Amino acid sequence: MAEELTADVAIVGAGIAGTGLAADLAGDFDVVLLEQESRPGYHSTGRSAAIFIQNYGNDVIRGLSRASAPLFHGADRTVFPTPLLSQRGILHIADEAGLGAFHALVDGAEGMRVLTTAEARELVPVLRADRLKAAAYEHDAQDIDVDALHQGFQRKARAGGTRLLADAPLTRATRADGAWTIETPKATVRAKVLVDAAGAWADTVAKLSGVAPLGIQPMRRSMAVLPAPEGQDIHRWPLFGDASETWYAKPDAGRLLVSPAEEIPVDPHDAFVDDMVLAEGLYRFEEAVDYPVTRVERSWAGLRSFAPDRTPVAGFDPSAEGFFWLAGQGGYGIQTSPALSMLAGRLIRRATPPAGLEALVAPLSPARFRGTA
Repeated sequence: MAEELTADVAIVGAGIAGTGLAADLAGDFDVVLLEQESRPGYHSTGRSAAIFIQNYGNDVIRGLSRASAPLFHGADRTVFPTPLLSQRGILHIADEAGLGAFHALVDGAEGMRVLTTAEARELVPVLRADRLKAAAYEHDAQDIDVDALHQGFQRKARAGGTRLLADAPLTRATRADGAWTIETPKATVRAKVLVDAAGAWADTVAKLSGVAPLGIQPMRRSMAVLPAPEGQDIHRWPLFGDASETWYAKPDAGRLLVSPAEEIPVDPHDAFVDDMVLAEGLYRFEEAVDYPVTRVERSWAGLRSFAPDRTPVAGFDPSAEGFFWLAGQGGYGIQTSPALSMLAGRLIRRATPPAGLEALVAPLSPARFRGTA
């Protein structure tokens, strides 16, 4: 017989979004964190090769990133004992066909310096001089230690009394008498607030709760692990990629991660690589570098989920009492998680938003999809 639990807040999804919010609420609220897999962060969070890039996403994303930066740099060492960021840099390049996308990227960017092709090849020596027509470098782009961030959020959530239930997918939720009754195979949870932080499954969770979906669409993205180019020390190479976003590459632990940068709409599932899509992306990569791909050591795929306007959703649903959305983070969920967790926590508390984030409440609200914004 399933266990029966009560809580102030039940959060569905123990990825970076749900765990970050649990860490923010813990100590002030009795929180239950529900995870459908056997361990937290199995899907998008655990498959992210994240990098903190200020010039990434729309204005709302950039605002959340700016607000997250001080929290990354000034992280509490009792919660995050190791640094969360390390300098990487990002090099945007373009061939003749990509010059339009390149100039659109550079225009209005912060902290980005246009390089000569020779300077770009000093940073990444394998770039082909005959194909390289433009380059720009963002020095302040930094690697994010995703595991350290996620583990720290879990540590803080546990210390504040959060209860984690793994292997506990939501099967049904109903609202009555001012509370949600949330059914899972492991337990039935009664909570005043139900948070949908289910990533690719966000609309599924909403439907199972009797709430109209928002159109959160999972998009598959693939990654290949290649051996380092022979004779090259790639340790300090920046992340580098096509300004048109048809591929990118990132050094990692002595290997080179290469992605086709695809966005293919799929149903929520345990994502796997499409070999043809990966091969096409690797071909585009090979066209830009003097480095033939002779071996793929391994590959994987993950799901990046977007709302219809490609802006995250954070707020109470105006048509469903006590139902809070924290979804649609797309490819920005890791780098925006400190600020988005803090803002979501304030909204659940019905408190004043953090300074600098007040203007983002309306653009993030699910009310924009309900005709009540």
